Amino acid sequence: MRILWIKTELLHPVDKGGKIRTYQMLRALARHHQVTYLCLDDGSAAPDALARSREYAQETVTVPFAPPAKGSLGFYGALAANLFSPVPYALERYKSAALKSQITARAANADLVVCDFLMPTINVVDGLPSQVVLFQHNVEAVIWKRHATVPQNPLRRTYMTLQWRRMERFEASECRRFAHVVAVSESDAQVFRQQYGIQSVSDVPTGVDLDYFTPTPGSRRATAELVFVGSMDWMPNDEGIRWFASDVFRLVQQRVPGARLTVVGRSPSAAMRALAKGNPNIEVTGTVPDVRPYLERAALSVVPLRIAGGTRLKIYEAMALGAPIVSTTIGAEGLPVQDGEHLRLADSPEAQAAAIVDLLQRPDEAQRLAARARHYVEQHCSWEAVATQFISQCTKGKVA
Repeated sequence: MRILWIKTELLHPVDKGGKIRTYQMLRALARHHQVTYLCLDDGSAAPDALARSREYAQETVTVPFAPPAKGSLGFYGALAANLFSPVPYALERYKSAALKSQITARAANADLVVCDFLMPTINVVDGLPSQVVLFQHNVEAVIWKRHATVPQNPLRRTYMTLQWRRMERFEASECRRFAHVVAVSESDAQVFRQQYGIQSVSDVPTGVDLDYFTPTPGSRRATAELVFVGSMDWMPNDEGIRWFASDVFRLVQQRVPGARLTVVGRSPSAAMRALAKGNPNIEVTGTVPDVRPYLERAALSVVPLRIAGGTRLKIYEAMALGAPIVSTTIGAEGLPVQDGEHLRLADSPEAQAAAIVDLLQRPDEAQRLAARARHYVEQHCSWEAVATQFISQCTKGKVA
């Protein structure tokens, strides 16, 4: 099958959840299908990103792209202009006549066109000759709604509410344009059906690279170190770990004075660094070459997200490495994991702290959870199986 895969960026460095899911999915698909990867390129990818795209596609086509830099006068001007647009700025910034032209021309030679995430849809015209599938890694409107409802200053809340309402309308309209929508969880698929009225929707599970995320024999965990792993330039990660550091971790420290928190991920915000500067038991690493040593040495992996959507690859990676996990309900949303069986779930600061302290003080119970979690991903979560299911859902009986 000839697959045209559309995205807004090259994948290297493969350092955040959406990139990881796409990279692993495409690697598996490219073993059996002819993949053309078509994307925008704003120059921010790794220097070898184009060359390394051969890892996941037989052909890669890039379209130069230069949006205004975040924090620049052009950026704030674009935000102001967007106040009068029906399209959320998070999507409008990806509008590209050159990408639209490439999509239209190349779709004619494809058996299947996959629009990866909602962002590129703004460049996909109606009436393309081949089947076009929208691959939704989350429900974007859900994320923006949660942004709008998390406590914050009134002006920011008003802006986030405006963006949420626009996103909800735009996302519903875009989903209805595509032949099929693929979600990453049954809960997301239900939102598309019930809130947007999408009938042709299915879901595929999240996967994990079990060869890469394998516990190192003989590795030993610290007695009271917590770790959070995630791209810190993604707002839900930044908001969640700052909430954790200020509201949850202090409660943990009161009961476990030697507790430490390590925050691992690229581009931490100034606010997160300030929290760490005020607490000597919090370390913020920024970008690291390999997250595995941090997950392997920690007593617990924490996933304190409050406004995310889709599914969290960081949970499956921690499960695969045998790291005991404490998460919010939203942090584990969409994953078929059970509280008390594979991890612990808690949402309030007090409940989160209590779950963490309990597992720190009962390491045998923590390891019991971790062992069951590792067994689960071994049985259900290979990327090869996920990719096979993806193609099956996309084609719906067409020749694969």
